[in-house]
Amino acid sequence: MNGVQLLLIIFGGIAVSVVAHRRGVQPGLIVVVLAAGASFLPGVPRLELDSELILAVVVPPLLYSATRAASFSGFSQNLRPILTLGVTLVVLTTGVAGLVGSWLMPAIGLPAALLLGAVLAPPDTITTVSHGDELGIPRRVTAILTGESLVNDATALTLFGIAAAAAGAEETLFDNPFGLFAYTAAAGVLIGMAFAAVALLLRPRLHTPVLETSLALLLPFTAYLSAEQVHASGILAVVACAYLFSINTTLDPKFQYPSAYRTRLQEDAVWPVLDFLLETFVFAYIGLQLRFVIADLRHASAEPGLAVTLLAAGVLLVTVILFRLLAVWMIFSWWDLRRRALDRRIRDDPALRARMRQRAADRLARRRRRRARARGEWQASGDWQAAGEWQGPLGAPSPRESLIVGWTGMRGILTLAAAAAIPPTLHSGEQFPGRAAIQAIALFVTLGTLLIQGTTISPLVRRLKLDTHRERERATQLLERGRQIATAAISHDGPPTPAGFDAQRTAVVTAVLRGDLDDDTARILVHDIDLRQAAETHLAREEHTG
Repeated sequence: MNGVQLLLIIFGGIAVSVVAHRRGVQPGLIVVVLAAGASFLPGVPRLELDSELILAVVVPPLLYSATRAASFSGFSQNLRPILTLGVTLVVLTTGVAGLVGSWLMPAIGLPAALLLGAVLAPPDTITTVSHGDELGIPRRVTAILTGESLVNDATALTLFGIAAAAAGAEETLFDNPFGLFAYTAAAGVLIGMAFAAVALLLRPRLHTPVLETSLALLLPFTAYLSAEQVHASGILAVVACAYLFSINTTLDPKFQYPSAYRTRLQEDAVWPVLDFLLETFVFAYIGLQLRFVIADLRHASAEPGLAVTLLAAGVLLVTVILFRLLAVWMIFSWWDLRRRALDRRIRDDPALRARMRQRAADRLARRRRRRARARGEWQASGDWQAAGEWQGPLGAPSPRESLIVGWTGMRGILTLAAAAAIPPTLHSGEQFPGRAAIQAIALFVTLGTLLIQGTTISPLVRRLKLDTHRERERATQLLERGRQIATAAISHDGPPTPAGFDAQRTAVVTAVLRGDLDDDTARILVHDIDLRQAAETHLAREEHTG
C-alpha cells in the first residue's frame, strides 16, 4: 500500500462519515459496505499490510483510547461478568468454532481448526459502546462490553499462540497452556505498569503540553512492542499502562502540576481524532479485501476449496452469533437463579441475614479505611448511601441487558490481523493447512457480523424500550453534587486563581475516595474545571498584552 492509496481511503472515509452522521447511521458500517463494493471495481489495487504492522500500529492506540474512556468503577462493579465474557466465553467459543470448523473442513486438521476458532472468538465491541449514549444502551451494559473488549483480545491471542504451536508453526515458552496464559498475562500487566510509572515521573518534567501529549501518544506502542518482545501480552500491557496513567494524571493530586490542565485538554482533543482516523482506515481496509480473498480461494490448489470455504464461513457466522447469544443467556440466567435462591435463604433465615449484613458492613468499613489511608485522611460521611457509595460487585444483568450483551458480538480488526498473522509454512517446511481458507472465513465472518448485528443493534435497543431515565437522573444528581463540592472548596471571593482551581480538583478527587462521587462524574468535573482555568488564563493573558 502506498501513501496515496492510504490518503484516498481516509479522505473517502471522512466524506462517508459526514453523510452517515447526518442520517444517524454508524459511519463504520457504511464504510465497510462501500469498500466491499469498491473492491470489485476494475483496476482497484489490492491493499496489503503486514499483519504485525496492523497489530502494532492500529490496535494499541485504539485499545489505549478505549481504556482512557472506560468507567473504572463500572469495571470493578462488573468484574465477574467481564472476566467471564472476556476469558471463559472466549475459550468456549474457540472450542466450539474449532470443532465446527474441523467437522466442515476435515482437510485442515483439528489444530488449524482450533486456531480458526481463536481467530473468530474475540468480539470487538468498542465501536458499538462508543455510540452507547446515542443508541440508548444502559451504562452498565456499556461498562460490561468495554471491559470485555479490554480482556478478550489478550485471551484470544494467547489461544492463537497455543493453537499455532500445536499445529507445528510456532514455539512457545511453556508447553503447559495454563502456564503460558499465566505468564503472558502477568508479564504483560507488569510491563504496562512499569511504563506507566516511568511516564508519570517524566510527564511533569517535560514542561510543555506538546511534549507531554507526545509522550502519551507513544505509550501504547512502546508498551505493546516491549511486551511482545518478551512473548508477553501486548494487549494487557497497553490496558494496564492506559489505566494507571490516565487515572493518576486525572484524579491523583500527587501527579498534578501547574500546566497539567493544558495537557489534559490537549489529549482530550487529540485522542478522538486519532480514533476516528484509525477506525475509518480499519473499516475501509476490511471491505477492500473482499474480492481479493475470494480470488485467492478460487486459485488455491489445496483443500478445502472455494465452495467448502464459503459454506463453512456461513455456518461459522451463524454459529458464533447464536453461541454467544445462548452462552450469555445461560451464564446470566444461572447467576440470577443463584441470587434468587440466596435471597430466599436470607429472607427465611434471620441468623444468615444478620451475618450477611455484618459482612457487608465490614467490607464497606475496610474499603473506606483503605481509601482514607491512601489519602492520609479519615472523614466519615454520614450520607454515603444517598451520595452513591459504589457497593462493589453487582448481580447478573437483566434479561433485556443480557440480550444486548449477547447480540453485540461483532468481529473486527483483531480477527483479521490474527488471521493475517498465520505463518505461511510450518517448521517442517510444509504449507500451513487451510491458511487461505482461514483468512477468508475471518473476513466473511467479520463482514457478516458487522452487517447483521451492527445494523440491527440500534433497532433492537429501541424495541426493548430500556428505561435509562433513572440512571440519567442519578448521573445528573451526582454531577450537581460534584459541582457543589467543587464550589465549596473555594475559600475566597474575587477572581479565580490557580490555587482555587487546584482546590476544586482536590475536593472532587477526595469525594471520589470517600465514595461520594464515581470516577465518571469526577472526570467530567475535572474536565470542566480545566476548561474554566484555560479560559481564565487566556483572558488574563489578553488583558495583560492589551
